[in-house]
Amino acid sequence: MISIIFLPSFFLPQKVVQFGGKLMGYWTGFCLKFFLSTNIEIKGKENIIQNEKFFIAASHQSMFETFYLQTIFNSPIFILKKELIFIPIFGWYLKKIGSISIKRNRVSKDNLSFFDDISKVLLNSSRPLIIFPQGTRVLPDQRPSFKKGASRIYEELKINCQPVAINSGYVWPKKGLKTSNKTITISILKPIEKGLPKEKFMQLLEKKIYDELNLIN
Repeated sequence: MISIIFLPSFFLPQKVVQFGGKLMGYWTGFCLKFFLSTNIEIKGKENIIQNEKFFIAASHQSMFETFYLQTIFNSPIFILKKELIFIPIFGWYLKKIGSISIKRNRVSKDNLSFFDDISKVLLNSSRPLIIFPQGTRVLPDQRPSFKKGASRIYEELKINCQPVAINSGYVWPKKGLKTSNKTITISILKPIEKGLPKEKFMQLLEKKIYDELNLIN
């Protein structure tokens, strides 16, 4: 419904579509609370990085975080797989809000200029980047190794990382019916400062997020 209402925004400035993204996040939260009696708990807001460039690395269990994190952070720039851009209407919105796409597991001309593109975007924007290092939605009890994209962003862009753990899969699973009367917890963890070797960063990021998921699951 919101996607249809905001169709004219494609011909308006990007900020209008970003507002639509936030509205989608609030609408998602409202629907979960109203129809499924879902409680949404946000922990660690005091950990949000202020007044400097950073990127968000979040666990990914459902579509919930794709929408709702836009209400917590300043219209984040999504780094996502290229296939999503081609989804009718939804993909158009992703492109309009400035999402950066990449072809996974392929070496291409676009992928080789990927970090140059991100650097240009960061230089001219106060919006944070957001990446889901698991690569795709996973089940709540799955603990796959993180993809290398997060470590490359950390190393090449030399910016701090904001880890976020979310247990949304218990309410809104990748497949199957949604579950009522549960709590979705969004844990905003303490930042990982720039400057670590990328291997150590990756180990720390994975440990922080999975340790937190083990607590909130």
